[in-house]
Amino acid sequence: MALNIGANDVANNMGPAVGANTLSMGGALIIAAVFETAGALIAGGDVVSTISGGIVDPAAVADPNTFIWAMMAALISAALWLNLATWFGAPVSTTHSIVGGVMGAGIIAAGFDAIEWAKMSQIAASWVISPVLGGAVAALFLAFIKAFISDVPDKLGAARRWVPVLIGIMAGAFTAYLAMKGLKKIIDITLGHAILLGLAVGVASTLAFRPIVRRQSEGLENRKRSLKKLFSVPLIASAALLSFAHGANDVANAVGPLAAIVHAVQDAGTADKVTIPLWVMMIGAAGITFGLMLFGPKLIRMVGEQITKLNPMRAFCGALSAAITVIIASGFGLPVSSTHIAVGAIFGVGFYREWHAERRARLLNLQKGKPLTSQERRRRKLARRSHVFGIAAAWVITVPATATMSGLIFLGLNAAF
Repeated sequence: MALNIGANDVANNMGPAVGANTLSMGGALIIAAVFETAGALIAGGDVVSTISGGIVDPAAVADPNTFIWAMMAALISAALWLNLATWFGAPVSTTHSIVGGVMGAGIIAAGFDAIEWAKMSQIAASWVISPVLGGAVAALFLAFIKAFISDVPDKLGAARRWVPVLIGIMAGAFTAYLAMKGLKKIIDITLGHAILLGLAVGVASTLAFRPIVRRQSEGLENRKRSLKKLFSVPLIASAALLSFAHGANDVANAVGPLAAIVHAVQDAGTADKVTIPLWVMMIGAAGITFGLMLFGPKLIRMVGEQITKLNPMRAFCGALSAAITVIIASGFGLPVSSTHIAVGAIFGVGFYREWHAERRARLLNLQKGKPLTSQERRRRKLARRSHVFGIAAAWVITVPATATMSGLIFLGLNAAF
């Protein structure tokens, strides 16, 4: 399961940096491996509440052996589904995969009444909320960069003014993101405190980077191509921070059921309040790293190169959107998927580029006194529709597919043992 998470899910963090030619594939794999492992071991999930008690009521599964086989079936089904999705080149949610697995086995083991259907309806809502919100935030940042930096006459002057602000927003957003999502084991922090901490770090980062950006911009030509250099380092930093947060959160999707099994065996009880031992976390961290190294490049190229053409500015918008969207969603109590947000952000960038290119072409044609033809519109399709429908279909069927597989595997395990 951890190996398949590394193969499928890490692409969302590293794909944009590779697609923008800011990182080589080898460099991306090394950075991801280091930060994913660090996130898993330093700030990994200490309690897998959703997996152990949020989907299936533990009290409904009285027999520890039945619970063990249910968790085992969930692990196998989710791993198989992620493997299949990686083979087809579809980035899917690892959280939804394991949740579907737990739900399917739980239904067979304890009936429909054991399932927390309110939680499942929230997860279904996230199929729409996550990509739309991620895409909208990424498009807004790209629109801001175009309006205030890349499309103004004095590009370098605008960059010196606004790039430190954007870096400050990134630093503040990731501080709040990590405080809420990645460091719960170390710091008990509320949403309000996380935002205040992020605000303080954001202001400090803005002030600290003003002289750095000024030095970097010296000697550069007043062209769009020069601006890309100013976004390269922030993009690499954001990719590394996303990997740390991903390791801290999503390693639980791999080792949560295993921790529940260990708890059930050792304590001869249900998996209520399951803590993850260090050796189990190490299994998850190692699996994610090996999966990333062995199979990650395929999905990294798909996310970074095949959805829409990226440069450091566009990729930075996607990475920044991922952190900010999670914070917005947490504030409103909305369920979101980090995978759906990251991929939705890339699509948001692509569709905004389409809209902007078509708008400019229409204005130019109006000045010439002729309308924009359908052939010219087709030429400006800058986000691949085939990937939109293929990835969306994979997202929608993830929970039903893993639930069905998990139920069948649970029946097989029960019959065999």
